[in-house]
Amino acid sequence: MQKRISRRDFLKLAGAAGIFSTTGLTLSTSCGAKAQPGQVLKVGLMTPSTGPVPEKGKPGQHGLEDCYEYINTELGGVHGYQIQPVWRDSGYNASQVPLIVNEFIDQGCILFTTHSSTEMNWAKAISDPAEFPGIATYTSQTNYHPPQHVYGQMPDYGDDWVAFAKYYKEMIWKGSANPKMALHLLNNPTGKGAEYAADAMAAQIGIDIVAKEEHAATDASAIESLSRIKTKNPDVLFISSTPQPTAVILKDARSLGMTPAMTVGSAHAGFTKALIDLAGSNEVVEGVYGAFPTVTWEEGASGLAKASQYLQKNNPDDANNMDYLSTWATALVVAQVLKLAVENVGYDALKNGDVASWRAVEKEGIQRLNGYNVESIQGPVKYTSGDNRLGKSLRLYKITGGNIGMIQDWTEAPFIKYEDFSWFPK
Repeated sequence: MQKRISRRDFLKLAGAAGIFSTTGLTLSTSCGAKAQPGQVLKVGLMTPSTGPVPEKGKPGQHGLEDCYEYINTELGGVHGYQIQPVWRDSGYNASQVPLIVNEFIDQGCILFTTHSSTEMNWAKAISDPAEFPGIATYTSQTNYHPPQHVYGQMPDYGDDWVAFAKYYKEMIWKGSANPKMALHLLNNPTGKGAEYAADAMAAQIGIDIVAKEEHAATDASAIESLSRIKTKNPDVLFISSTPQPTAVILKDARSLGMTPAMTVGSAHAGFTKALIDLAGSNEVVEGVYGAFPTVTWEEGASGLAKASQYLQKNNPDDANNMDYLSTWATALVVAQVLKLAVENVGYDALKNGDVASWRAVEKEGIQRLNGYNVESIQGPVKYTSGDNRLGKSLRLYKITGGNIGMIQDWTEAPFIKYEDFSWFPK
């Protein structure tokens, strides 16, 4: 009996062989077309809503769901076409993510998003060879160096480290010699992102890295690793992690007498309202610096009122949560990508959810982004050839009295070609 080839396997083979081509697509706009009943644009959504990081994944899920509801019900979708989200919970589980990506493919999604860089690192093993385009809300350099079919909505964890390191050296450090920095890193792409940036840029900025320690998302204590760091007498500690372990590290650093004398900075995955809540005391997080690629909830960005309205209606427990706001922005970026793709190639070129559709949405949607301001919630998104970070601007913040306040406005993160370094994983 002849073995049946699944739709997914056929698409992979077709993509590898170059069977499909977008060169013959008719460049049309939606002006003369009208969406018909049942005509939708399917998008895959993945968040780690259960497992070790639900404090991030659940609000992230809510932000996506609420924003797509807003786009479909109040904005009429994209040129009249409803966006049909296909959401799945990864559980932050390496074995689940490839299954989910394959399901997105089988269901005819034309692109997909992940909440975390770790999810995307697991996903790209399937999505990149198939040319199935993905956008990650939170990113690390291994997601898109060298660039293939994964894009970062915002700057990555390496960009966080560079921005904080420069600020610390120029605005905080008072010594004549190089300051000594220790790194405490989650044992996945979230932590590696900061490490790669430090390896690439520390000498140039003028910072000496004296310690590197790793931790897991489920660690309940950091006393042992912090005790090793303490022997190095660092001036500054940089943490790249999620909120729960970041809170553990900060509480243990205080119990060891390392803070508040030692300055602490955080990459944006861990620098959210959840960190303040999990710390259990404002004293634990007082004075902690953090990089983040969005505004805060207290500001007057044009898109905040609508996001707040839906949050209060559907998910009031997520109030002031930056993960909700970040993924709300993800949905806005996806809607803009689909808008551009429909304008440039028309719905018929996208409807099948096949390799031709993926190439169309990537080339005529993602790669056509050129300064969309995401309702002022984050820095503008723009595709630049060779640089798959769509957002390139971030801000620096500081926690004071239990509140996150801006200390440095938008600054553009420089492009670093990590794949040119011999130590960067190929």
